Amino acid sequence: MSSPVPVDGKESPVSPHTEEATSPTSEKACGEAEYEYLRNEGDAVFVKGEPVVTTGRDVSLYLVDVRDDDDPALTFRSLFIGTVFACLGAALCQASTIYDFKPVQVTVSTVFLLLLSYTVGLAWAKFVPRRSSVEGTRFERLGPILDFFNPGEFKIKEHVIATLIASTASYGNTAVLNFAVQRLYYSTDVKAITAVLATFSTSCFGYGLCGLLRPLTVYPSEMVYWANLPTVSIFQSLHFDTAANHKRMKLFWLAFAGMFAWEVIPSYIFPLLNGINIFCLASQHAKPSIQNIFTNVFGGADANEGLGLLSISLDWQYITSVYLSLPLIQQANSWVGIALCYIILSVIYYSNAWNSLAFPMLTTSIFSSNGSIYDQSAVFGSTSQLNQTALNEVGLPYMTGSYVWSNITANLSIGGLLAHCLCFWGPYLRDTLRNKHSETQSDPHWKAMQKYKEAPFWWYIGLLVLAFFSGLIVIVRGQTTLPWYAYIVALLLGSFITPFSQLLYARMGNGIATNQLMKMVGGAIAPGRPVANLYFSMWSHDIIAQSIGLAGDLKIGQYLKIPPRVMFLTQVWGTILGAAINYVVMISIVNAQHTILVSPNGTNVWSGQVVQSLNSDAVTWSLARELYGPGGPYFIVPLSLLIGIVPTVIQWCAAKRWPTIGPLKVESVILPIIYMYLAWLSSGVNSTITSSIIVGLVSQFWLRKYHPGWFRKYNYILGGALDGGAQVMIFILSFAVFGASGVPRPFPSWAGNPAEGNVDYCNGNGALS
Repeated sequence: MSSPVPVDGKESPVSPHTEEATSPTSEKACGEAEYEYLRNEGDAVFVKGEPVVTTGRDVSLYLVDVRDDDDPALTFRSLFIGTVFACLGAALCQASTIYDFKPVQVTVSTVFLLLLSYTVGLAWAKFVPRRSSVEGTRFERLGPILDFFNPGEFKIKEHVIATLIASTASYGNTAVLNFAVQRLYYSTDVKAITAVLATFSTSCFGYGLCGLLRPLTVYPSEMVYWANLPTVSIFQSLHFDTAANHKRMKLFWLAFAGMFAWEVIPSYIFPLLNGINIFCLASQHAKPSIQNIFTNVFGGADANEGLGLLSISLDWQYITSVYLSLPLIQQANSWVGIALCYIILSVIYYSNAWNSLAFPMLTTSIFSSNGSIYDQSAVFGSTSQLNQTALNEVGLPYMTGSYVWSNITANLSIGGLLAHCLCFWGPYLRDTLRNKHSETQSDPHWKAMQKYKEAPFWWYIGLLVLAFFSGLIVIVRGQTTLPWYAYIVALLLGSFITPFSQLLYARMGNGIATNQLMKMVGGAIAPGRPVANLYFSMWSHDIIAQSIGLAGDLKIGQYLKIPPRVMFLTQVWGTILGAAINYVVMISIVNAQHTILVSPNGTNVWSGQVVQSLNSDAVTWSLARELYGPGGPYFIVPLSLLIGIVPTVIQWCAAKRWPTIGPLKVESVILPIIYMYLAWLSSGVNSTITSSIIVGLVSQFWLRKYHPGWFRKYNYILGGALDGGAQVMIFILSFAVFGASGVPRPFPSWAGNPAEGNVDYCNGNGALS
């Protein structure tokens, strides 16, 4: 390996392990000589004496401190705080139960839970009596008890454990959404014990897979899980007392307070700020036909309104710090997909492909041939199984052109994912497996963890067995209509796809939705059973999603030196808590917002697009032979799984012959990501896209490349602060005024919050009627 590369002829005087970044404790962790070697072997480019953080190796060497203070992690205090906030975390959900019923699906940052647990932890350490308070008194024998309840200063590892218990409980689970679909569309109230066992089964099976794969998808430096970097940065800034961290925390609290105060304006008082579009404002007196076109193309502040072209959003809850975190290569590929998406969805609709003009341009609902909502209850009845006679009378369901395209790109992405991992990352997989066999890794954080006992593989295997039998009980006793053999196939299929999805997510910070593949296979195994299709997808796709989220937490544990066995217990406990709490939150929202959640459009506050999509997929894939078979109207959807493989193989062959074309590295074109974003605008609120691109360009291009010092010190902590401020306010507003508690209290109408029509004033397609 070469030495760090200077820019402008200047040799870098700065290393990641100066006083700002490390401490003498860090040197002890790896050994001074070895650590000095690691410091000098990086390939990073330096600008103005600061490293430009580009790769996972750069993150390990220059961004995340390897320091380990050997402070206690698992204490009564950390367990208690984590358990309390697990209830709150599961209510919000990191893939959020609340946000699953919002018009834009975002992840609730761990920063929100981190700050709450930090505040309580500090108060606990200060006000709960300590052992020292009774020493030398007649109550001295109570010292061990007080030490148990208050071990002293609230340090980083206790803080991490409390936060990870809460965040593990908060991972959103499609099991919960399946129960919502059954409640909304099939009038089935799933029993609480069935719901808890099913949620526990998918979560723990995913965690078991995650544990078995950790040498491949957690330990190496290139496995970054980029969206977690703001969290890691805040943890270390809060607890590592250096002058640089004081500056970081000053910025953090200023940004947090500013965003907390600001978020109430675009989300409640002035929602027009979520979709400022000059074309919408200029079209208010245009002819109805022009208004319709402008709404479809430029509108986007309301759910399923339009594509949101050139709209500007000032609502951070929907922009999020993810665009401050995702690497530029991922964002650049996504921008290509989004640019093509604007064109393709417009062409599909206005060319009347798949009879698009008969239906709304954007929605995930299914329709009858006359444009009305499809009467699925007549076709599947109370047994949730196909009635062929009723199907002949009602007819087959129809999907909008945009939703068909979304299904196509989902399968293209899966085919591209498998091909890209095998073709481009095959050598990495081979080398990593070789390192696993020899039990070696080059990552300095992994090396610093070797003083702790590893969680043995049989623990994770035992968790898989427990999760398997929990799910089997649900199959036998629950209301799933899924045969037992289909359940086993679902688990095997999910287990096969998991390493590929984890690999892409860990390296790029963004994964591929694999549920289309699962629904396709489920439709073949259990035809005519939409509820069975829901559960097949849950036990195949959801274990993938769970394993990715939990693997990201394991990486946080590696960066922050949490003992592996403590991490295991922490995540299992959080999973058990979340299994019960997620179900309770879902019931409260579905009961309160039932009418809006089954509406094809929704509002700018609540939307049923996720549950509608789940139901639409389940219904259509349960009719796979009629809709997706040869001669069916949507045969191209399953065929696109194979089509997605071919361009990636061609690209790999081209990269062997021409590694670069001009300034572009051929391997930096990641087709599965482009495919996924080709239908990114097919539902939901789309007015945030332009603002997200601007944030990504400023952070990952301008700051990272031209101001690497500022980027390294402040970029991630700023993102965490903005997320935290916005999400604390949204949590308050959701229950205070948005109706999560059952009674909405809308803000009085005015020009920035119109009483009628769409909030961005694109009022075509009958928005005012």
